[in-house]
Amino acid sequence: MKGVLATDKRGVRELGAEDLVGWDEVTQGVVLNSFDHEVENAAFTRPEERPYSDFNSYTATVASWRVIKPVYNRDICIDCQNCWVWCPDTSIISRDKQMLGIDYDHCKGCGVCVEVCPTNPKSLLMFAEAEEPEAALAQWPEKKKKEKK
Repeated sequence: MKGVLATDKRGVRELGAEDLVGWDEVTQGVVLNSFDHEVENAAFTRPEERPYSDFNSYTATVASWRVIKPVYNRDICIDCQNCWVWCPDTSIISRDKQMLGIDYDHCKGCGVCVEVCPTNPKSLLMFAEAEEPEAALAQWPEKKKKEKK
């Protein structure tokens, strides 16, 4: 039986906005299930196709915590996957070794992706949370020429 997929519930609940008991108040021996029902081969199923429970961090959003966000410029990206490897929140969306974008439901705006980006100029830059992506892309810096000594 196939349940509701993670994409159907993605970002509908803000993590921390509910009145649940804290980690130190949970009854000993309680089980917090990641999925709504039993799942076979979860490791081989794409995250967006898994039936995560409502109390899983995959379906909750933390976007309201962020004050700056990374914006991605596809025209500069070389698909090195550094941002994907180093992101502490798995907020980089990549398929078949190609960068597709940023999961803003989980990105906390730490800037690690920008720091590890090797391109010149960087293919990821930090902008104010309220900045529209199109406006951010219009402000992108030009490639810096290396000076000969």
